Amino acid sequence: MIRPDRKPSAWWHHPMMWLVIGGPLAVVVAAAVTAVIAVKGADPVLPTKDVQQSRSAAPAMQARNHAATPAPAKP
Repeated sequence: MIRPDRKPSAWWHHPMMWLVIGGPLAVVVAAAVTAVIAVKGADPVLPTKDVQQSRSAAPAMQARNHAATPAPAKP
């Protein structure tokens, strides 16, 4: 309620409005910064042939395949 002896002030003079607007605005800015970092810093995609023929990737491929294989059923 507005008191008769006080004149209303603009919305930017109220600290609560900065909290109401500032939180979502910070989230939008952070999302935009994250998107720019993701697009500009993306790693190049390796061709499939090079990865499969590489001997240096063999231990990693073997470990990955072993981890993805289900355990044998016990009788």
